[in-house]
Amino acid sequence: MTFLRPVVIVASILMLGESALAQLQSAPTAAPPSASKNVKTKTIKSVPPTPPARPEPDNKASAQAPDDPNADLVYGAYQRGLYKTAFDLALKQAQENKAPAAMTMLGELYANGLGVKRDYGKAIEWHQRAADLGDREAMFALAMLRISGRGGPPDRASAVKWLASSAKLGQPKAAYNLALLYMDGQTLPQDFKRAAELLRSAADAGTPEAQYALATFYKEGNGLEKNLYKSVRLLQAASLAGNVDAEVEYAIALFNGSGTEKNEAAAVSLLRKAARQNSAIAQNRLARVLVTDMGVPTNKIEGLKWHIVAKTAGKGDLMLDEAMAQATPEERAKAESAARKWLGIQ
Repeated sequence: MTFLRPVVIVASILMLGESALAQLQSAPTAAPPSASKNVKTKTIKSVPPTPPARPEPDNKASAQAPDDPNADLVYGAYQRGLYKTAFDLALKQAQENKAPAAMTMLGELYANGLGVKRDYGKAIEWHQRAADLGDREAMFALAMLRISGRGGPPDRASAVKWLASSAKLGQPKAAYNLALLYMDGQTLPQDFKRAAELLRSAADAGTPEAQYALATFYKEGNGLEKNLYKSVRLLQAASLAGNVDAEVEYAIALFNGSGTEKNEAAAVSLLRKAARQNSAIAQNRLARVLVTDMGVPTNKIEGLKWHIVAKTAGKGDLMLDEAMAQATPEERAKAESAARKWLGIQ
């Protein structure tokens, strides 16, 4: 029986996009060597900042005074989309109470143009003030602004400094993005051992992207000893958290019985889930499973549909092209109709 091929993961650092809360845009850089020349690569994505959360008891740097009745009002207004209210409340707290979390919120509002005109210069100013007071969220946001060149020329040295400071205070996304810089090997010397330590910190804090990246480290033996069992457990955790790339890799591990008990039905279910989330790799692997006799019920029409969809996204497959050529005219017509419907061109 032909098993599904796993995907070798290659890391790349991503630059900050239009918004600190928006999807980041990629800027590929040097990557660690692949374990195989015959498989395609997938990009490990960086994680953008999120709005400053309500203070936690153990985060002394950003905690509000316990007797402050307005401690949660800023964040509550933000959550409800009342950005002007959030801005006014945060400005009052920042000016009157010198509250770091309020300053961080002001930085986010300015960076994203929420409740106030977008102004990266003022965003940096407020994040800087909060970072100087020890707020780890502000440090992380400031780092991402610096590395992307928002509000001024790119300053990678400053970005690294603030990422390191934020990670040291336990900010998992800062640890993850700092790990990417160590993997990239351009801003910082390439150091997979240090990257693995940072990824472990972020993964333990529940960051799905870090769990996925660390899983690839265990799989390939980058910066730590190879351990397929730990790799699969991390893929499972990231998959449960909705990381699409992890869903694909975990599905392949389940299908092949690599590092876990073989479960072809669960694997196909995960591949379907990822395929519906527009993963071209999942669409291709699902097509292969459904078209060929690989231990699960075949569904040639659905399989060829996913092949067409994956091919449209640039994931071609000669074996599936041959299967399409051998299909009856009626089968091809049904598969093409289903693909057009999925792609929204019918």
